[in-house]
Amino acid sequence: MRSRRRPALLGVTALTAGLLLASPQPASAANLIKNPGFETAGSGDMPYCWEKSGWGDNDFTFTTTSGAHSGSKAMKVELTRRVSGDRKALITESAECAPGVTVGKQYDLSLWYKTTTPDAAITLFRHDTTAGWQYWTDLKTLDMAGSWTQASVRTPEVPTGTDRITWGVSVYGTGSATTDDYTMEQVADPLPPAQCTGTADECANGRWDVLPTQNPVRSMHSVVLNNGKVLLIAGSGNSEENFNAGTFTSAVYNPADGSYKVIPTPKDMFCAGHIQLQDGRVLVMSGNKAFPVAGGHGYEGYKDSYIFDPKTETYSKTNDLNDGHWYPSATELGNGDVISFGGLREDSTGSVTAEYWSDAQQKWLALWQVNQTWSYWGLYPSMILMQDGRLFYSGSHVFGNNIPGTGSAVYDYNANTITQIPGLQNKDQRDQSASVLLPPAQNQKVLTIGGGNIDSNPEGNRLTDVIDLKQPNPAYVAGPPIPQGTVDLGNGKVPETGNQGKMYVSAVLLPDGKVLETGGGLHNRANPVFEASIYDPDSNTFDPVAADPEARGYHSSAFLLPDGRVMATGDNPGNGTWNHNVSIYTPPYLLKGTRPSITSVIDTEWNYGDTQRITVDRPIAKAELIRPAAVTHSSDPNQRFVDLPLSVNGNNVDLNVTSNPNLAPPGWYMLFAVDANGVPSVAKWVHLQGPAALSATDASAHVHSFADDLSGKVAGPGKKRTSQKVSPTVSGCDRHYGSINVCVPTAFPKEVKATTSARCTWLKKNDYGRLKVNGKDDPLGLDRNKDGIACGKADVRKG
Repeated sequence: MRSRRRPALLGVTALTAGLLLASPQPASAANLIKNPGFETAGSGDMPYCWEKSGWGDNDFTFTTTSGAHSGSKAMKVELTRRVSGDRKALITESAECAPGVTVGKQYDLSLWYKTTTPDAAITLFRHDTTAGWQYWTDLKTLDMAGSWTQASVRTPEVPTGTDRITWGVSVYGTGSATTDDYTMEQVADPLPPAQCTGTADECANGRWDVLPTQNPVRSMHSVVLNNGKVLLIAGSGNSEENFNAGTFTSAVYNPADGSYKVIPTPKDMFCAGHIQLQDGRVLVMSGNKAFPVAGGHGYEGYKDSYIFDPKTETYSKTNDLNDGHWYPSATELGNGDVISFGGLREDSTGSVTAEYWSDAQQKWLALWQVNQTWSYWGLYPSMILMQDGRLFYSGSHVFGNNIPGTGSAVYDYNANTITQIPGLQNKDQRDQSASVLLPPAQNQKVLTIGGGNIDSNPEGNRLTDVIDLKQPNPAYVAGPPIPQGTVDLGNGKVPETGNQGKMYVSAVLLPDGKVLETGGGLHNRANPVFEASIYDPDSNTFDPVAADPEARGYHSSAFLLPDGRVMATGDNPGNGTWNHNVSIYTPPYLLKGTRPSITSVIDTEWNYGDTQRITVDRPIAKAELIRPAAVTHSSDPNQRFVDLPLSVNGNNVDLNVTSNPNLAPPGWYMLFAVDANGVPSVAKWVHLQGPAALSATDASAHVHSFADDLSGKVAGPGKKRTSQKVSPTVSGCDRHYGSINVCVPTAFPKEVKATTSARCTWLKKNDYGRLKVNGKDDPLGLDRNKDGIACGKADVRKG
C-alpha cells in the first residue's frame, strides 16, 4: 500500500512512445511474465508473483475468479465505493517476479480484460537501481467491455538506471476490471542508422540559413498559428518615432512561400503578453502606454486587451484588464482559462493584480472574481502549469533581481498560497534566462538556462538547473553548464572564456524529444554570443551544434515550425538598431534521409482520453503533440511536448490521448510522428478539446507523491495594496542620453572603468553614435564640458 496526500488527475500518456515495426513481434519473442494467467497459487490470497496495490478512501475487493479468458482463473479488482485513490493488481515488486528490462529497449504489453467501469488504465512502475521502486507512467485507458477484449500498448524506452518494471490495471472509479493472459515481449532492435544527406558537419550539427527576405516589422513577439503561419507582433517595435506617429504594426509570415503580410495593429503591443486560446485565436494583453521620461516616470502599461483572429488576420478589442500590465505573464489552465501576473501599471509601478480570462465568458473577470495574493511577480514571470493544476514559477523573469525568497515557487490558485522552492542557483542573475517543461510533459521536469541581470550588468552566466516536480519535495539541482561559443566584444568574435555564458536565451522543444538553446548576449543589450546546443533530457547533457550567424540578443525569438525547422528573428541592441534578418535552423534529424509521413488522420477533433487512429507510410518510433509557440523575451511558459503512447497494427497506429487537461491544455497542437532514427514527419494540426469529462471526480489512477510534501516557506494572501514601487530605470537604461530607442546602460560591464574615457570608448565600440543629453542631469559623467552632447572629443580629453 502507498499513501498519498494530494490527488492529481490521471495522465494517460507515456514518457516516450514505442517503435512501430511492420511486424511487431520480434523473432525471438518470449513472454517475460511469470504466472501470466494466475494459474499458480501464491502463499497468501493472491496468485504467485502478483500483489495488491493502491491507495485512498475506497471499498474494494481482489478476487481470483473462474470464467477466465483461458485456463481456469482470472483476476478481478472491484471498487464498490470511492472517494479518492485507486486499487490495482500488479506484478510483485521483487527480483523473482518483476520482469528484468534493458535500458533503451521497449516492450510490447498485452492483456485480456472485461470492465464495468470507464475508469481503468494500464499503469507502470519501474525499479531504479539507486532510488528503488517508483511510479513511471500510465499508458492506456481501457474502453468498457462486457466480453473478453485484448488491449495492447508499447512502453517508452526504458530509462537509464532501470533494471526491472512492474505493471497491471488500475481501477479508479466504481466498478470492476477482470484481467487474464498478460504478455510482455521485448521489441526488436530499431532500424539501422540512416545515411547522411548533407555534409558530415551538417549531419552532426545542423545548418543555419539566412532568408533572402527580411522581416518588414520590428517584431519581438512570435506566435505560430494553427494554419502554419507565424504572427509577428511589433507594435511600435520599441521605436519612439513609430510611437509618436501612432505607427503600430504586426506581420503574418507564411513559411510556405516566404511572404510577409503587414497587419494594421490598433495599439502599441510592444512588450505585451500573448497566448493562444483553445480555439486558435491569439489573446494579446496590455502593452506600452508610454515610454520613460528622463528623471521622471518609467514605462507604463495600458489596460487594453485584444484578440487576433488567424482566419481574418485582424484584431478585435476585448474588455479591459483590471490593471495595466507591461511585460505580463500568460498561462493557459486545464479548463482553457488564462491567468496572468506581473508587469508595470499605467503609473509605471509594479502590478500586484492577478488577471483571469474566462474562456466560457470570453472576457477578463472582474477583480472581485479573481483570487489575489497581492504579490508582485516581476516582469514576464515564467509560470508553468503543473499536472495537478498548480503553477510553478521557475525563476526565469525579465529585468533585474528575482522575487524575494528562493526565487522559485509553487502557486496554488485554489488555495491561494505560495510555497517557496529551493535550489535555484544565483537567483538574482536569471534575468532573461529561459525555462522549459522538458519532453515529455508527463515527466514534469523543468530546465532553466542561463541569464544575467540588467541592473548590475554582470557577464551572462552558464548556469542550468533541473527540477523534478514528481518528487514529494522537489528542489532544483544544478545541471550541466551551457557550452561556450564566441562573443563579439566590439572588435569581432572571440572565444568565450572563464564563466562567460549568456542571457537572452531562446529554448525550443524539438520533435525528437530534445531541446535547442540558441542566441543570447553577454551583457545588457550588448555583446552578442554566437552559440547553440541541443540538450538531451535523458542524458542531461548539452551537445554543441551550429550557431546562428545572426546576432540574437534582446527582443529576439526562436520557435519551432510545423516542418520541424526552427525560425529565429530579431535583435535590438542598446544603440537602438534592429536586426530584420531571419534565420532558419535545419536540425541534424532533417539530414538523415527520407522523412516518415502521416498519410491520414482519421479525426482532427480530439477529446481527452480518446484513442485516435493515424496511418503512416513506414515504421515510426513515437508520436507526440507539441504546443505551438507564443514566445517573447526568452519566455514561453506554455511550450510543451506531450507523448502519445502507441498501439500498433501494421501502418495503422492508435494514439492514446491523455485524460489530464493539465498535461495538455485545450487547443491546437502540432502532431508529429518520429521514426527510430529521430526523424520527424511534417506536423499535422489537431484540436484537443476540453475541459475533460472524466467519470470519476478524482481520476487519479497512478500513485506517487507528486509535489505533495513541500517543505518551503508558505505564504497566503498579503495585505491588499495598490502596487509595488519600481524604479524608473527598471529596463537597465539611463534615459538621460540619446533618444528613447537608445539604451545607455545604467551599469556598464565590470571590465569598463568608471571614467568618462572608458565609458565613451565602450559606447563607441558598440555603435552608439552621437548622444544628446536629455535635460540638465548627467548621472554617468559623459558630458564633462556641458555642451549637451555626451562623449564629445572634449569630454573624453577631460577623462
